[in-house]
Amino acid sequence: MTSARDLLRSRPEGLCCPEGQFFIDPVRPVERALITHGHADHARAGHGAVLATKETLDIMRLRYGEGFAGTVQEARPDEAISINGMRITFHPAGHVLGSAQIAVEANGARIVASGDYKRSRDPTCAPFEPIPCDVFITEATFALPVFTHPDPTHEVGQLLTSLKQFPERTHIVGAYTLGKAQRVIALLREAGYGETIYIHGALAKLCAYYESTGVPLGPLQAATVEEEGEAPPAGTVVVAPPAAIDDRWSRRFADPLACFASGWMRIRQRARQRGVELPLIISDHADWNELTDTIRETGAGEVWVTHGREEALVRWCELNGIMAKPLHLAGYEDEAE
Repeated sequence: MTSARDLLRSRPEGLCCPEGQFFIDPVRPVERALITHGHADHARAGHGAVLATKETLDIMRLRYGEGFAGTVQEARPDEAISINGMRITFHPAGHVLGSAQIAVEANGARIVASGDYKRSRDPTCAPFEPIPCDVFITEATFALPVFTHPDPTHEVGQLLTSLKQFPERTHIVGAYTLGKAQRVIALLREAGYGETIYIHGALAKLCAYYESTGVPLGPLQAATVEEEGEAPPAGTVVVAPPAAIDDRWSRRFADPLACFASGWMRIRQRARQRGVELPLIISDHADWNELTDTIRETGAGEVWVTHGREEALVRWCELNGIMAKPLHLAGYEDEAE
């Protein structure tokens, strides 16, 4: 009889289901890939066949073009799909638009691969749903007790306060292109900020796509300044990829004030190293308490830990009577969260 731990195995390409003949978030091209979400370290082009949510497939098309895979198939939330005798279901992960956990079942055994996930509220994507399982494969980006993320509305409040205190300065918010940027904009709107938000050109297509799915982002305008054009007025908000706040692009704005929206801003030294004046602790990954609470909620008797602070979470599991092991999967990033 198949046990849950036999359903998936770690290989150089990524998590592999030998019986199902597929991989989950492989880091190199494979014949069949199941993709949890659209971030580039999980969703790569060149696979023979891709199964993912509609939103993830759309995001991959935006990023890689129509021919990003040989064939594609849409996975609807909670709808069972059979692949070579394996029962596959996708469940919301709360990470970014379209993100999903992937459950693999056979002969009554279930293993769930979380992909990246968070538990805090996000107006731009469906919330995480704990899925009961025998084995839970969890990310561990912020798997240290020091990481406890504040309420994101508090962090947005800090940004709005700074705008009032320094109306002569342009607040440039570094935020990852997919997910974080749209979340920051949506949170600003919920907080009552109705002014035009200026966005870096790298965000335009994804912001337009989010709006096409029903996520309201309010008035947006390109922040790119042409040779004969004018920069956005002082006192406005500009949202850009994190790298943009470090380079010459940001110097065209009126007295720029560097902000950075990331869970890593909990570490003040990181903020100082990047020249960030206003750190915003807004994360799209679960913090330590959310990770441990989620493990308990799944009821899993065994936990596999991947891409992040693996050893600390493995040790916590062992101290709480849960079998655990690190997967040491290579090729996944946690710096640009």
